[in-house]
Amino acid sequence: MANGQIPDELRTLIRQIRFMLNEIGTKASGIVITLVIGVLVWSSWYTVQPEETAVVQRFGRYLRSAGPGLHFKIPFGVETVKTVPTARVLKEEFGFRTEAAARRTRYQGGDYTNESLMLTGDLNVIDVQWIVQYRIEDPVRYLFRVREQTETFRAIAEAVMRRVVGNRLGSDVLTVGRVAVSSEVKIEMQIILSEYETGIRLVTVELQDVTPPDAVKPAFNEVNEARQDLERMVNQAQEQANKLIPRASGEAKQSIAEAEGYATERINQARGEAARFTSILAEYQRVPEVTRRRLYLEAMNEVLSEAKSVYIVDSAQRALIPWLSIDSGKAPPPLNNRQEVPVK
Repeated sequence: MANGQIPDELRTLIRQIRFMLNEIGTKASGIVITLVIGVLVWSSWYTVQPEETAVVQRFGRYLRSAGPGLHFKIPFGVETVKTVPTARVLKEEFGFRTEAAARRTRYQGGDYTNESLMLTGDLNVIDVQWIVQYRIEDPVRYLFRVREQTETFRAIAEAVMRRVVGNRLGSDVLTVGRVAVSSEVKIEMQIILSEYETGIRLVTVELQDVTPPDAVKPAFNEVNEARQDLERMVNQAQEQANKLIPRASGEAKQSIAEAEGYATERINQARGEAARFTSILAEYQRVPEVTRRRLYLEAMNEVLSEAKSVYIVDSAQRALIPWLSIDSGKAPPPLNNRQEVPVK
């Protein structure tokens, strides 16, 4: 390396190295540019499924909503997209979890009594399992008005259900009040969700299984059996009453009708006899002797026609004097069967 000059071999090596670096830089730039273009193209479009609605944000601020299909946006995080299932009916389960819904539903194991055990108005504890079905009708409110939407929704549902159950008797919730409880919970939940501007619209609230806790199920079953026996006996008594009361009512009406008929008959008979007596009295007053004799003869005719022996008794004597015996040849009848005719 005389006079500070670089050898020719070294210069050649340096030129080769520079040429290689230039070649590598050109290729790297092309690769980088290709990657940048690929990322730009890939992040500038998005697809919305048929049951979803897309919410587009620019630098975090809501910009627009997009329906199903292919759409474009500004890449590199300038515009971000969140999809919300607005056309799908969503479901939240309380007190149980469904593992697989099929012809024979399978449920997950686990203890969910912290959700389902509730205190009723008569200070009884019951296990209430229920589901809530809902739809997201306003995705903007759903995303930006409430934080932790699912947790908030479940807290509202549980609070309302506990309040409604706590205002009712345990027997009412277990038996005939299930539909009323579901309806009341749905109405109150919708009011709260609307006040919170959650963008959620309830579809239905259904009580799946309402039972007493496992520790008191035997006693509860005995109470149910006793109530069923009571209802059966009441129904039997009502059936017997439905049979006997109409029959007794009919017999009473029949007796009343017979009594009224008998009374009418007796009244008419008495009126006839009174009219007959009045006519006889008029004849008697007109000709007393003839009427008296006729009445006497008619009476004697009725009496003697039934008598088997006739005796004439003298009022001045004590002995009985036979006058006429209808049955001749037979012994006189006893004194208590004899017809005595006073002598005039």
